Amino acid sequence: MREAASEYMEWAKIRSAAPFNLASSGVAPFPLADLGARFEDLELCGDSGYGYVPLLERLARRAGVETDRVVHATGTSMANLLVLAAAAAPGDQVLIEEPTYPLLVDAARWLRLEIRRFARRAEDDFRLDPREVEKALTPRTRLVVLTNLHNPSSAFTQPEDMRAVGEAARSIGARVFVDEVYLDSLGVVGRPAVSALTLGPEFVVTSSLTKVYGLSGLRCGWVIADPDLVHRMLRLNDLFGVIPAHAAERLSVVALDHLDRMAARSRRILEENTARANAFLAARGDLACPAINGGMTAFPRLLSGDVEALCERLRARHETTVVPGRFFSSSVRGHFRLALGCAPETLAGGLERLGRALDEAD
Repeated sequence: MREAASEYMEWAKIRSAAPFNLASSGVAPFPLADLGARFEDLELCGDSGYGYVPLLERLARRAGVETDRVVHATGTSMANLLVLAAAAAPGDQVLIEEPTYPLLVDAARWLRLEIRRFARRAEDDFRLDPREVEKALTPRTRLVVLTNLHNPSSAFTQPEDMRAVGEAARSIGARVFVDEVYLDSLGVVGRPAVSALTLGPEFVVTSSLTKVYGLSGLRCGWVIADPDLVHRMLRLNDLFGVIPAHAAERLSVVALDHLDRMAARSRRILEENTARANAFLAARGDLACPAINGGMTAFPRLLSGDVEALCERLRARHETTVVPGRFFSSSVRGHFRLALGCAPETLAGGLERLGRALDEAD
């Protein structure tokens, strides 16, 4: 039997913690005291069944759809697993970008899907090229799997490129599944961010309150899809999640009602950290990375030397972690992922230590 495992998640849970953690993938945790929740807003048990209606209504309103197109899930990771399990069957072919968030590949492998890859190239700043997708499609492809913003690079896919991918998939009867968990990071800093959901019926999107808003503990993720696929996911979730923690559902309602408060905090963090990270990267002759223009992660390339040795030295000598590129693809081993959502003082200290670790390699 194939083992259900993720090397990346094991690393993230056991080996990424450090005083200067530049590997964490979300905005620093939003404090409960600032959420605006009252004790009377909470109950331990309630009528959730196939979704707590007040939460479904808010998620539907946010997406501009009816509630029969919404699945509430335990974070984006569970939302992604539900999409893969419901939209494809064992032996079906799925086409997944490379590099990408490792859990997408790990989940597809565990579900016994046939995995086919297409490249997002470092020399093109990891831009999604619809022609690469079209060349990789086959009559057996059931699902095209993308991230937007791209994880790990934060490359944004323009609506016209995403639409071209949708048209190519629709021509062979396939769906396009887009993990949009980082897309809101554009909106919080004032850049337009168009969801793939608006581009055609072949698109299925997932997201959560976790990454951009610092609300990881609520585990509020969701899928927006057509009603038939939603029904399949709800029944599958009877096997996986059954019924969510009701207190978290109620707190998620409070958060969605006051999301502008979390967005304002995230904007302050990301604007300060982006300016600092861009200045650091521009000053380093030993790293190559396009300027960060929205997003919460960067994916620099070490121009010489061993990036695994750099990551180990950074952690062992300088109490700082970044994510080695190997987790996202064997083709980007010279890269590492740098997170921008931490507290500004954490990023400042971590970048200083990263600079020291780079200098030690000279």
